[in-house]
This record gives sequence, structure tokens and C-alpha cells, in this order.
Amino acid sequence: MDKNPKVAIIMGSDSDLPIVTKAIKVLKEFKVDFEVRVISAHRTPDQASSFAKEAEAKGFDIIIAAAGKAAHLPGVLAAYTVLPIIGIPIKSSALDGMDALLSIVQMPSGIPVATVGIDGAENAGLLAVEMLSIKYAYLREALKFHRESMMQGVIKKDERIRTEEF
Repeated sequence: MDKNPKVAIIMGSDSDLPIVTKAIKVLKEFKVDFEVRVISAHRTPDQASSFAKEAEAKGFDIIIAAAGKAAHLPGVLAAYTVLPIIGIPIKSSALDGMDALLSIVQMPSGIPVATVGIDGAENAGLLAVEMLSIKYAYLREALKFHRESMMQGVIKKDERIRTEEF
């Protein structure tokens, strides 16, 4: 490969960072390069469009976009790039994140955004790695190892629970 895989992680607000950190942890675990930014679809729309338009030229393969409430950020970014966008709806309002989930998942035909569950940053990171594994075969092997490790963890927990006296 001529370059390392690279993911952009864009948050609509720095208050999203505690959730987004879970995606960062996954990307670090799989040794995927990333850049983290705060760009608002509503408060800095010019920066959002510029970032998305330039992302491919800057070497990004995928963009993860986290947003709460109206959650337009993933869709705005998707409107300006053909790179895959993974939206993370953030639980940040009186509607417990359902507003963000619906804003991200209900994209119009022609401008898709992959969407994980509310506050699902870990799955966003894993989905990005899975998408990257199409191009970077070593990530596919790392994902297989990760899944095997999870399976072994569940087996150990099952063994421990089965020996409990209830």
C-alpha cells in the first residue's frame, strides 16, 4: 500500500468528545491514522463544506461524524464528498438522542450515511475498520483476531457464571 489508512473524526461540538473517544480508542487499537476536529454544520458551515470537499485529497478514506439534536453534520459532509460517512447520533437533548438518530439515518436517496446506534462510537470505529479492511487486508486479519478475543472473553464469563452458587 502506498499510504496508511486514515479516518477523519468530526464532532459538531467538543461536548461530544467523551463519546467520540470510544471511536478513537478503536482506531488506535487497529493502528489506523486519524484526525479529530470540531466543525459545526450550523455554526461553521463553510468549514464543514471545505473539509468534506478536501478530505479525499488530504488522504482520508472515511469520515466519522458525530452530532446531537438536529444532527445535520453527517449529512452535510456527505453532500460534499463521495467518501463513506459514518454518523454517530449523540444523546444530547430531551429526546434522548432519537432526534439525532432520525436526522442521520433518514438521509435522502442518493446521499447515504451509514449510521450506528445512539452514542455508538465504538461501533463507528469498528465499522470504519471493517470498511478499510476491503482495501487493507491486514485489518481484516486484525478484525478476525479481535472477534476471536471477544468470543474467548464471553466463554470465560460463561464458565465463571456457571460455577456461581445462586
